[in-house]
Amino acid sequence: PLCPQDSLGCGLRTCYRYLNQTSRSFAAVIQALDGELRHAVCIFYLVLRALDTVEDDMSIPLDVKVPMLHEFHSHLYQPDWKYTESKEKDRQVLEDFPTISMEFRNLSKVYQDVISDICHKMGVGMAEFLEKKVDSQQEWDKYCHYVAGLVGIGLSRLFSASELEDSIVGQDTDLANSMGLFLQKTNIIRDYLEDQLEGREFWPREVWSRYAKKLSDLAKPENIDVAVQCLNELITNALHHVPDVLTYLSRLKNQSVFNFCAIPQVMAIATLAACYNNQQVFRGVVKIRKGQAVTLMMDATNIQAVKAIMYQYVEEIYQKIPSTDPSSNKTQQVIASIRAMSLPGGPMASRHHYSPIYLSCAMLLAALSWQYLSTLSKATEEYVPAGDN
Repeated sequence: PLCPQDSLGCGLRTCYRYLNQTSRSFAAVIQALDGELRHAVCIFYLVLRALDTVEDDMSIPLDVKVPMLHEFHSHLYQPDWKYTESKEKDRQVLEDFPTISMEFRNLSKVYQDVISDICHKMGVGMAEFLEKKVDSQQEWDKYCHYVAGLVGIGLSRLFSASELEDSIVGQDTDLANSMGLFLQKTNIIRDYLEDQLEGREFWPREVWSRYAKKLSDLAKPENIDVAVQCLNELITNALHHVPDVLTYLSRLKNQSVFNFCAIPQVMAIATLAACYNNQQVFRGVVKIRKGQAVTLMMDATNIQAVKAIMYQYVEEIYQKIPSTDPSSNKTQQVIASIRAMSLPGGPMASRHHYSPIYLSCAMLLAALSWQYLSTLSKATEEYVPAGDN
């Protein structure tokens, strides 16, 4: 394509366009990151989106897909490699992979090494789970590690490589893994019905088999009571990652990195609070309202504010725990440990005493998000039909 010359090269411009087309939630926060880290995270996202598109594509036979996932990281260094057979909605990132891989090779070597390493590990992990279901809770953690924990680890290593954050952030893989697991489990829990309709199963058998013979049985109206009990158990499992999330966030120094990491986490806790004990998960979509989302984005700009938000939502869950719920004790226990870490009180905890720098960052972010949310529908209309001609 013809590109007017400006500060961003042609390839990078194309990459940011793909980012805005393929990512609902991450595009705005990625573009608010500082300096060269922004480009590294954009490319990392697109490389993983391409890998994910291969994993998701049911039209690729297993004997082709498994080696493809294993070898995917090597294509980063092959200028001409692309894949044009995909039927998936994000196939553009595979069809124009040469643009993405070229910009990957333009990144500093510290960034390239992280992205290539994570891409390799993730491809191997995805291939492993193509051939088996998620059975135990341990395997659930392992699957979520491959598809999301590794993303948290990779991002953390990029933060440290950029020197915007201390080296400990990239080295402490357990905390970084928890960041990914909390988001991924939240999505898996919320997307029960959507995944059922598309024939995918990510809820761990070890848990759901105590409530039903088949995972699909939870969607039947006559099973709604046990379905909600199963849901509550999985939400309780996910909440165990929150203390790690708070510890991780408390180490971050750079404002743009903090916003980038904190916003998805507060969205996740708000989503879990909306799903907890909610029959709607088995009947349709449970979404947090756009206004609530924007408020969260504006508020989540420092660790005290995030602790207050987490406290507020676990409190909301606590109030909803049914006395008859089989997991009620476990849920109360995990909430007690989160409360202990996020107790409001003390001079720092007020959510309304922001320094002007926080406020301006929050306003900027909210403006970006609004602008982003409003352009999204237009962008979708523009690009999606064009791809089908």
